[in-house]
Amino acid sequence: MGQQQLLLIVMGVIVVGIMVAVGINLFTANAIEQKREEILNECTILASEAQLYYRKPKLLGGGGNSFVGWTIPKEYTSTVAGNFVNTSIVQELVIITGTGNELVTDTDSVQIQMHVTRDSLQAIIIN
Repeated sequence: MGQQQLLLIVMGVIVVGIMVAVGINLFTANAIEQKREEILNECTILASEAQLYYRKPKLLGGGGNSFVGWTIPKEYTSTVAGNFVNTSIVQELVIITGTGNELVTDTDSVQIQMHVTRDSLQAIIIN
């Protein structure tokens, strides 16, 4: 083989190696974003449940314009996407924290806090 052919083979191997590394990084970034979207969607569902509780009269099992007494339904405390807890519940505000069940980096999981009031939702991406 000529020196030019060996150089082309080496260059080809280097290019393929770089492309594999870029592909792995893109796949990881996409997986993290997908998990974050899953947690965000489930937090939004829980937030709408909390707002429904807030608006429902006490006689019908609701909060009567208060979030006090609302709890996350048992089927949502631990799901395929992650785990969800009430971080704080006061009369006018509920904070729901969702934590993904897969590690994103060495020790961190996707984590989102959802602040719920009677009229609005605010998602805060922690990790």
